[in-house]
Amino acid sequence: MLSELETEQIRSEIPRYPELRAMVPEALRIVQEHRGWISDESLRDVASLLSMSVEEVDSVATGYNMIFRRPVGRHVIMVCDNVSCWIMGSDAILTKLRERLDVAPGGTTADGRFTLLPSACLGDCHEAPVLLIDGDYHANVTPEGIDAVLESYP
Repeated sequence: MLSELETEQIRSEIPRYPELRAMVPEALRIVQEHRGWISDESLRDVASLLSMSVEEVDSVATGYNMIFRRPVGRHVIMVCDNVSCWIMGSDAILTKLRERLDVAPGGTTADGRFTLLPSACLGDCHEAPVLLIDGDYHANVTPEGIDAVLESYP
């Protein structure tokens, strides 16, 4: 069940949208901000609040790579693997992260600190390779600089 605060925040945003369908990504973002991810129950509650089917809301939730449909770590690391980042060495960055965190892409570290996710594009090609951690861009990343980047996320 959505909390009163979640419901209030979603309802306060509704007037900004021409129709309720357009509100789905924002409603999911609000719930995820409070819970860290979107459970099936949360998805059903958002659908009910917006007078939509669960399938309609789920199709939006699964269409966005920043909406998490399963639990994630305290910090989410997104590694761009688009062609620009790949040419500039994102595969070496991903390898270093896999070794350092002892986790495969899509996985979460045993301590729940990090979730490692590949991303098709982070929109910062001119500074490739790029990581996005909790909304913070890290550009021109090198394998040697990974440890310093991770240390800033307790």
